[in-house]
Parts: sequence; C-alpha cells; structure tokens
Amino acid sequence: MNQELAEMPMEDDIADRNEAPDSVPVPRSLIPHLSECAVLLDIDGTLLDLMPTPREVWVPPGLAKTLRRLLERTGGALAMVSGRSLNDIDLIFAPDQFPAVGGHGAEMRIRGDSEAVPGHAPPMDKELKRRLAAIAKLSPGILLEDKGYSLALHYRLAPHAEKAIYEAVSLIRADLPNAPIEVLPGKCVCEIKHAGFTKATGVRELMMHEPFKGRRPFFIGDDVTDESVFAIMPDMDGLAFSVGRRAKGVAGHFDAPDDVRQFLAHLLDDERDATLP
Repeated sequence: MNQELAEMPMEDDIADRNEAPDSVPVPRSLIPHLSECAVLLDIDGTLLDLMPTPREVWVPPGLAKTLRRLLERTGGALAMVSGRSLNDIDLIFAPDQFPAVGGHGAEMRIRGDSEAVPGHAPPMDKELKRRLAAIAKLSPGILLEDKGYSLALHYRLAPHAEKAIYEAVSLIRADLPNAPIEVLPGKCVCEIKHAGFTKATGVRELMMHEPFKGRRPFFIGDDVTDESVFAIMPDMDGLAFSVGRRAKGVAGHFDAPDDVRQFLAHLLDDERDATLP
C-alpha cells in the first residue's frame, strides 16, 4: 500500500498472530464494525488482476471464501459494483452469487439469491451498437465487448489503436448529437454507455435497500468509472479507496489488487469491534 495509508493510525493491541503483512496495514479508521458497514467492491483491477481480455480474469484461491465470510459478517451488506453485467459477474464468481450493481448502475441485485431489481435503462440502440462495433475492425487486437447496456472496446492487445478508436467514437457522436450516450475512458478500454446511469446512481439506490440501508459504506475501486462513487462517499458518511493510483477524494489507496485481497482477508482476522472516527 502507499505511504499515506501505511502511516495512518494502527490498533495498538493487534495480536501477533493477527498482524497483516506490512504492505497491508489495517488502520482503525478503516474498520467500522462489520455488522455496521457496507462493503462495496469494484471487480476488474480492484478485486481481480487485469488481464489482456475480460474473459481471462480469474478468482485467486481464497478470495471466494473471504467474500463469503464478509457477506456473512456484514449481514449480507457486501456488493460488487461493476461495469460488467450481472450475468457476467455471476460467471466469474460461480457458483457464488453476490449482491451487485452491474452495467454501470443499469442493473442491480440486492441479495445474491434474489432476482435483479427491474432496471430503468433501455438497451443501447441497435444501429448505434452496429456503428460502434465496426470500430473493432480498425486493427487486430481490438476486442468488442457487448454488455447489453453498454459497449466496450478493449485495446490492451492493440495499444497503438487508442487514438484511432477515440477519433472514430467522436465522429459517431458528432453524427448523433442527441444520442443519450457517454464515453468512459478506462485502462486500455473505451466504453460507451447510456448517460444518466453511473456506478454512483446504482450505489445510491442500493444503499436505500436493506440490508445496506443505514450502514456506513466503504468502496474500493481503481478506474475512472469508479470516481463517481468516490465522490458520493462523504454524502453517506463513508470512505473510498483507490487501487494503483491516488484518486481525488479517496482516504487512501492500495498498490495492487493483491493488496486489496489481503486487506479484506485481514478484516476478518480482527474480531474486535472498531468504529470510524
């Protein structure tokens, strides 16, 4: 973890057997009692390491157990907050199903064993999708990902195509000035989604429902798409943490997903009540 987070106050009486590695300290201010908080987690680049293509991500050993235990300890108030669809999230974590905000706020499931809350976002226009999909033909290595409510152009395997991709998207937007779409630049990905729906709008709605209602959230995310959630955490008396960079409005940041995974596991090792200042 970064120096700022490493220097935050520590519990004085952490038993040796419960001490986390030096790179994953557990400051008192980060740990509301798990029965009082809501744990909100981005997936790609936060919980899971980024891979050349979205289908190559995998759940490291031990993470599924950690998430199941956190879900239990929070009384069900743990949720994934992702640009991926709910179906895609379930495929990644199968056989587990977790509460989730999917599709950048276009989809939501309050409990892991429940149906999705009816969404308000319409699917993207087919003609718009067709034109955007054609951009993937600009260069080998550009991968098109149709998420239903959004469309992503991944170019991790074709970084040289970044400029051409954004220029092509800009031309399409110029032809369709009234189209209700938003372009989200990410880590080697250009995502196009419906305007008006963000991870923040999804989190706000999620926090209105039990078992999340009335809890103090903390959110961990890594990318530009997570910044909308960083911005609303103070409104909920919550905290935000970024991964791989120091983002505006966060209380601290982790160096890499592995640090996040170790941090979450260590939360479960500390059985003592703790409250945020």
